[in-house]
Amino acid sequence: MDEKQDIAQEILSGSKVIAVVGASPNPGRPSNMVMRYLLEQGFEVIPVRPKVSEILERSCYTSLEEIPVAVDLVDVFRKAGACPDIARAAVAIGAGCLWLQEGIISNEAAGIARKGGLQVVMDRCIRKVHEHMGPGLE
Repeated sequence: MDEKQDIAQEILSGSKVIAVVGASPNPGRPSNMVMRYLLEQGFEVIPVRPKVSEILERSCYTSLEEIPVAVDLVDVFRKAGACPDIARAAVAIGAGCLWLQEGIISNEAAGIARKGGLQVVMDRCIRKVHEHMGPGLE
């Protein structure tokens, strides 16, 4: 296992509340499948998507700033161009980590998040990382 995988697993093992930015109500979309998986694994998952009131029976918020509870990790399913603003919002709400899903790389967002004190994971699928965690690391 590489160092990046170790760090990603450590971050995930310390997270309980995960905001999924770009969550989709469509069961065929990766964000919906990942959200469902995280819920099945016992995480508190909060979908963030404008114009949608509920996803997987969870109240949906239009922005990170509207979430009424503390968020440990912000999991992003948006194009790289949207990530700097999401990083600023993640810093503003005091999240612990900005996690950009597989295929999403934004050095600008990573810089904003790190400067704001957040840990950063880029281009990694949170579900795949969790599935590869050993017993006792969850």
